[in-house]
Amino acid sequence: VQLQASGGGLVQAGGSLRLSCAASGRTFSSYAMAWFRQAPGKEREFVAAMSASGGLTTYANSVKGRFTISRDNAKNTAYLQMNSLKPEDTAVYYCAARSGIFLSNVNDYAYWGQGTLVTVSS
Repeated sequence: VQLQASGGGLVQAGGSLRLSCAASGRTFSSYAMAWFRQAPGKEREFVAAMSASGGLTTYANSVKGRFTISRDNAKNTAYLQMNSLKPEDTAVYYCAARSGIFLSNVNDYAYWGQGTLVTVSS
C-alpha cells in the first residue's frame, strides 16, 4: 500500500488542523493505520493508531483528549483531527500502515507516507 499524507500547515496555539492520509490499493480496509510525528532533533514518536475496522483506537498520553484518529475505508483515507494544538505539537507528521493488529512501535509499521509538516506558533 502507498500512503500520501497531507493537511499540515502553520496554526496558532489553540487552533485545529486535520491531517489526511490517502492510500492506494484495494486492501486499505485490511490495514491498521497509525500516525507518528518527529520533531527536529528528536526521534519519531507514536501519536495514535486505529484498527483495520476502525473500531479500536489508542493514543499517546500527550495527545489524548485533543487528537482523534479516524478512517473512511470507502475513501481509502485515514485522518488525524488535531484540536487545542500546542507549540510542542510542532513536528513532521507521518501516517503508517501495517497488516494485522494496530501497534504503537515505529518498527512495527512497514508502510509510510512522506510526512506533512505541522507548525504551531505560540
